[in-house]
Amino acid sequence: MSSLPVASTDLLSVSVVLYKPDLPKLAITLRALCHACERLRGVRADKGISLILIDNGQVPDLSQFAGELIAAGIRQTLLSGHGNVGYGRGHNLALRHIASQYHLVLNPDIDLDPEALVRAVDFLDAHPEAGLLAPWIGDESGEQQYLCRRVPSVLDLLVRGFLPQRFRRVFASRIARYEMRDVIDGTNVVRNPPIVSGCFMFFRTNVLAQLGGFDPRYFLYFEDYDLSLRAHEVAEVVYVPLVRVVHFGGNASRKGFAHIRMFGASAVRFFNRFGWRWL
Repeated sequence: MSSLPVASTDLLSVSVVLYKPDLPKLAITLRALCHACERLRGVRADKGISLILIDNGQVPDLSQFAGELIAAGIRQTLLSGHGNVGYGRGHNLALRHIASQYHLVLNPDIDLDPEALVRAVDFLDAHPEAGLLAPWIGDESGEQQYLCRRVPSVLDLLVRGFLPQRFRRVFASRIARYEMRDVIDGTNVVRNPPIVSGCFMFFRTNVLAQLGGFDPRYFLYFEDYDLSLRAHEVAEVVYVPLVRVVHFGGNASRKGFAHIRMFGASAVRFFNRFGWRWL
């Protein structure tokens, strides 16, 4: 994987944090990114596109993707040697290497619609008040994932993250409200959803820089909640369902005790900062 300087004329930069990546899913992500960037270069060929891959540990040889990235017009940089610094701090490392108009924070388990980047750029070009764009997010079966959120209570998180499915019916209306199912759909733009998912955060780069990136005190989980809420202080946050992606991720409770512990620690940090809401 080559390491090249990022030009000051870039239209788009993309950062992907990798730690023990699932190679088949990463392949889907990088190839989908290539296709979406090819479409973007077809309409905006005057400016560059750069990809920064952040090696947080146990990343295999990625040279198999180099040719496809280059063919798609994507300059690539691999950052390594810093150890596992966490999700947010990993993306923050990339901010030192970019000079772009737009920046995409991207998970390594996302399949982008070929038109996703063109539509995201077109929307932000037409709406200068917007600084952070969230897409429509589906799962592998094509069902919508409701990853825009209202500010949670402790009970919301416990029910949504850990309560067995058969017991959730009692809290169905509560969780529907938390997941904004009353306003989030596949058609309508929604202005200023309080929280958007960190799996695909499409920023104006100057807005992300003004925010200082992610709060490095979150190792994993809730760093996107924190950044979303802070983003409202400097720009509009917009859900745009015309921009579409598929997310292959799972929840913390299915990943073992270490992830549950990290989830809990980050939740405490989040509530300490933004206020405790128990019910």
